[in-house]
Amino acid sequence: QVQLVESGGGLVQAGGSLRLSCAASGSIFSINAMGWYRQAPGKQRELVARIPDGGSTNYADSVKGRFTISRDNAKNTVYLQMASLKPEDTAVYYCAASSTIRWDYWGQGTQVTVSS
Repeated sequence: QVQLVESGGGLVQAGGSLRLSCAASGSIFSINAMGWYRQAPGKQRELVARIPDGGSTNYADSVKGRFTISRDNAKNTVYLQMASLKPEDTAVYYCAASSTIRWDYWGQGTQVTVSS
């Protein structure tokens, strides 16, 4: 089992920045990829960014050039640096980890609210 705990959400004005963190614990040796999803009210959960082991990062078109995903293996933590935030980025952001071909583990979510 893997446990994921997100932090760093909050309220920010449009154009501002936030950094989300996701600390992993448990059977972290089994993780082959980590990612960030988000879900806005009334919308489906969507992939924002992913970072696989030894592979290149991927981003949703809506965040390319503004968000950066990174990981610190020594701290078992993945980050999502968000810049130039827009009101449409408002959502609950979830950290996810994969040990198979799907996302097997999820964090509890952290709210990001961008005011106009």
